Amino acid sequence: MSDFYKYFKENMDGLGLPSPDSLFSSAQTAVGTVSVLMSAIEKFGRAVTIREVIGAGTGLEGLAVTGACSAAYYAGAVVGSIAVATGRTMNNGTSLADVMFIAKQNDWYVPWLRDTLHRAPHLYNGSTRNVMVRAAHGKR
Repeated sequence: MSDFYKYFKENMDGLGLPSPDSLFSSAQTAVGTVSVLMSAIEKFGRAVTIREVIGAGTGLEGLAVTGACSAAYYAGAVVGSIAVATGRTMNNGTSLADVMFIAKQNDWYVPWLRDTLHRAPHLYNGSTRNVMVRAAHGKR
């Protein structure tokens, strides 16, 4: 298992989202997968689900277990996880700026992505995830 996939999977697991190695085993396959997701979201709108994206014949059947999940949320998690994995592989960290840089580099920058990631920093920042979980349970 590559370091990229190890870190990518760790972040996705922390979010409770599947990350089949057939779709995310390397940075290149992850980029290809999220590009398919982003295209489907642009075509069908932010409310499209993973199930609907799969039904459109995108080849993402490995995500069937997440069928009812919003494709926009999942894509945000994938973009964040790519940034986490890339940041940890290259320089041991990631930020919203890192995520947006990677998104712009790959032509994934769309207006809703920054808003989604800003409202849900736990998608790309593991230390924020712990704060969000504690807050959800009313703990400090």
